[in-house]
Amino acid sequence: MLSRKSKKQPSPIIESQGFEAHEKPLNKKLDKESQDFFETLSSIAQSIKVYKFEDLKAATDNFSPSCWIKGSVYRGLINGDFAAIKKMNGDVSKEINLLNKINHSNLIRLSGVCFNDCHWYLIYEYAANGPLSDWIYDRSNEGMFLNWTKRIQIASDVAMGLDYLHNGLDGEFALTRHIVGTKGYMAPEYLENGLVSTKLDVYAFGVLTMEIITGKEVAALYREENRNLSDVLDGVLSEEDGQEDRLKQLIDPSLNENYPSGLALLVVRLIGRCLNKNPGDRPTMDEILQSLSGILTASLAWEMSNNASGYHISS
Repeated sequence: MLSRKSKKQPSPIIESQGFEAHEKPLNKKLDKESQDFFETLSSIAQSIKVYKFEDLKAATDNFSPSCWIKGSVYRGLINGDFAAIKKMNGDVSKEINLLNKINHSNLIRLSGVCFNDCHWYLIYEYAANGPLSDWIYDRSNEGMFLNWTKRIQIASDVAMGLDYLHNGLDGEFALTRHIVGTKGYMAPEYLENGLVSTKLDVYAFGVLTMEIITGKEVAALYREENRNLSDVLDGVLSEEDGQEDRLKQLIDPSLNENYPSGLALLVVRLIGRCLNKNPGDRPTMDEILQSLSGILTASLAWEMSNNASGYHISS
């Protein structure tokens, strides 16, 4: 916590090593940016679990390669429970304050933070089932397979989480220009002009949903088509004749054509709307959620009908 000295003594600054604070007197006043930063540290420390950097080193065996998950994310064992520990560059204190307010079953919870050597470390609850990528396009993991209905359930859950972020925080989830992501998920208006809006999430959601139903990474889709991502869908959406055959070419072959083609076409159309180059023509997350809820209900009915008819649909 920030302390105050008498007027005769120099103002202190707090140096944080995993939020272990000690005072270092200065003969000059802190600039406003530094003051804001340390006030933010103090605020965060009062509202969320704060870890010492030594705790994180112990949890990850000194960030051993055996604990590495992906990118800058490591798996750690803290108080007997697994956690995902992500190293962040730059000042992400505003994002931390927002993440600390999120409470939704479809969003991974931020459980703690650490600040050390100019880096933030975010500690999240651990997703035991691993990343979605392992299930939809990592062919090295035998036995990991999602049927059609599970894929739509996942897309619906993601939409529900994004809708909560857009509409369920009473305006507190303010947009930030600290944009982080993979180029393939970035909307054209951001790449070309740096424009930021909630429609960036809608575009990224469209990309993710395309990956879910095709079983291919976005990079592979770009590489195969060598054009705009929305063009990948044109063959399915443009003409009625041969539409079902083109749909079969698009949908993940591991499904063995075991999906309701009419509902699959509805999903492809929804993806096409999400990938619209004009952000104003993209649906809102609320509209997407309503569409997917209907598709999910119909998919469940289709699955039950198939099971009742003696067909086996693996999970």
